[in-house]
Amino acid sequence: MNQQHIELIKQELGLKQSQVINTLNLFSQGCTIPFISRYRKEATDGLDEVEIAKIRDRHEQLVELDKRRLAVMSSIEEQGLLTDELKNKLLAAHTLTDVEDIYLPYKPKKKTKATIAKAKGLEPLAKIIMSQNAGDIVSKASQFVNKSTVLSVEEALAGARDIIAEWISESQLARNILRQQFEKYGTIKSVIVKDKEEKGEKYKTYFNWNEALYKAPSHRILAMFRGEEEGFLKLKIAPDEEPTIEKINRIFLKSNNESSEQIGIAIKDSYKRLLLPSIETEVRKQLKAKADEKAIAVFSENLRQLLLAPPLGQKNILAIDPGFRTGCKIVCLDKHGKLLHNETIYPHPPKSEQKQAMNKIEGLISAYNIEAIAIGNGTAGRETEALIKKMRFNKDIIAVMVNENGASVYSASAVAREEFPDYDVTVRGSVSIGRRLMDPLSELVKIDAKSIGVGQYQHDVDQKELHKSLDDVVISCVNSVGVELNTASKQLLSYVSGVGETLAKNIIDYRNEHGAFKSREGLKKVKRFGDKVFEQAAGFIRIQNAENPLDNSAVHPERYKIVQQMAKDENCTIKELIENPAKRKNIRLEKYITNDVGLPTLTDILNELEKPGRDPRSEITMFTFDRNINTISDLEVGKKYPGIITNITAFGAFVDIGVHQDGLLHISNLANEFISDPNEVVKLNQQVIVKVLEVDAARKRINLSMKE
Repeated sequence: MNQQHIELIKQELGLKQSQVINTLNLFSQGCTIPFISRYRKEATDGLDEVEIAKIRDRHEQLVELDKRRLAVMSSIEEQGLLTDELKNKLLAAHTLTDVEDIYLPYKPKKKTKATIAKAKGLEPLAKIIMSQNAGDIVSKASQFVNKSTVLSVEEALAGARDIIAEWISESQLARNILRQQFEKYGTIKSVIVKDKEEKGEKYKTYFNWNEALYKAPSHRILAMFRGEEEGFLKLKIAPDEEPTIEKINRIFLKSNNESSEQIGIAIKDSYKRLLLPSIETEVRKQLKAKADEKAIAVFSENLRQLLLAPPLGQKNILAIDPGFRTGCKIVCLDKHGKLLHNETIYPHPPKSEQKQAMNKIEGLISAYNIEAIAIGNGTAGRETEALIKKMRFNKDIIAVMVNENGASVYSASAVAREEFPDYDVTVRGSVSIGRRLMDPLSELVKIDAKSIGVGQYQHDVDQKELHKSLDDVVISCVNSVGVELNTASKQLLSYVSGVGETLAKNIIDYRNEHGAFKSREGLKKVKRFGDKVFEQAAGFIRIQNAENPLDNSAVHPERYKIVQQMAKDENCTIKELIENPAKRKNIRLEKYITNDVGLPTLTDILNELEKPGRDPRSEITMFTFDRNINTISDLEVGKKYPGIITNITAFGAFVDIGVHQDGLLHISNLANEFISDPNEVVKLNQQVIVKVLEVDAARKRINLSMKE
């Protein structure tokens, strides 16, 4: 373990050295973030998943930095130029930028103006000029004129300036000055490409845009970069030229003579031709990386809220994927999400067979003992909801609008084809809508997170980082809720700590062959399910009605002996300990502290005994749109309507108010006071009351406000 890495991570993240060392040790042993966070609190001194992930990510960055540092040293050493001083300088560099700056003068170059000039033998002249001691520089330059390569004094001076310009561009001091100028005074300017106004209409805001870089938010950066990528916008990112060149002059101009005049010319050339393009490219990458980081953070938080949306639970469901011309696809599902029946009804135009549709729904509710109705919120969703609301049932039936984003992606996926090989995409999509009502988490893990429809610019950001972050979120959510071993899908099981796709398939295969698992220990009979995997996974697995009630809790099997001792001390069984609050009240946790089990773990155990296997998600709440509106033309400016938050971005949130077009709650209209993050005020799927500020029916835009 690299001590320098530990020290850096400790300082940057504000952690104790022991927290960093122990966390990295646990990672090296194959432990996962959920496992470390939940079951190794004593080792990490209570670090949460976010802090543990930061340690992992920064350590990975430092390892990659070391690899690049070694490659740079090797390259310089091969050239015979690696001195002790240079080696120490590289070893002291803590960022990739510093390493690359140090390497720049030694980096093998393609043919440049400077390499051409050096080939002509003009480097000594460049050194004479840089010394700024020579008087008659023309006389000095004339000594380098010859009949074959350098034909004139001006050619000699021009070549020397080319060499000097490259030296300046490779100066770490000059590069840092330019970086500081970008940071403090840089601007981003955007203009429309000639004759692209009509096709680039969606970028109209940026046809003539200019703002300071430090003020530009992530969503605007990504929007302008996308406009440039698509060929509609031209961007210029730079600080003011004159003051920047003046700062660089102060570094290199030490005299006021003919040599310094030549250097001044070289500085301007270096700035425009070499320095500015190089640092602009670097700044662009940094801007993109920061914008990506923000966008990925927004996407990840939205995904977390969506995955942890309240489940209805195990109910017999009638699910409807609404439609007009093609009809409404109906499926009936049992309490475990098994498909029992499917057909199509046509209650809406053009067929308008409303009475037949209502009769059919009533019959299905009776035949399959339906307890709840799930209605997709896409095309004809409101109309189908209105139809259901008109019906009178002989028992309590709840009807819920379900966000169907991504259902079509699932229905056409290999996962859906494997599960329902004999049904078409319409049936699969309806099944997905119904299962989402039962348990959003279990169903949404089957869909590529990027296709779920929350976040911003997900196709523009770094896809590797996006996948890593979203994967972390899915793993975190699945393990925080826990997974029922005997009913979970292969996709859900694959996200359990330490499991993965191969072992998830092995679990399913074993379950299909041998029947339901009766205990967590039974997992050890699954092919390739070794002790280490069992350690990582067991605490997140649940088995209802298991012989040992702890198998349906978050108590890890490695701590069962502690609970057994607690029960023994209270002269009762584990089951009685769980069911009797008075027994638990007598427990003194200090009595059970050992070298590796402290109060944090014991407190978690006691909390779990109070509500074993409890679901951390909130309970589902019913919601109804304003029944007087169905289309955007029904909206009245100034009037308030109920809505549901469907997406959150860095610049605001989008709200479904039931008119087939989400409205925008700009960040400035979320609250009376200033906020920098919409998540401070609203959450995904939150029910809100919003006021209509503006309606543009032609462009399908609705501006909303939550201000009092």
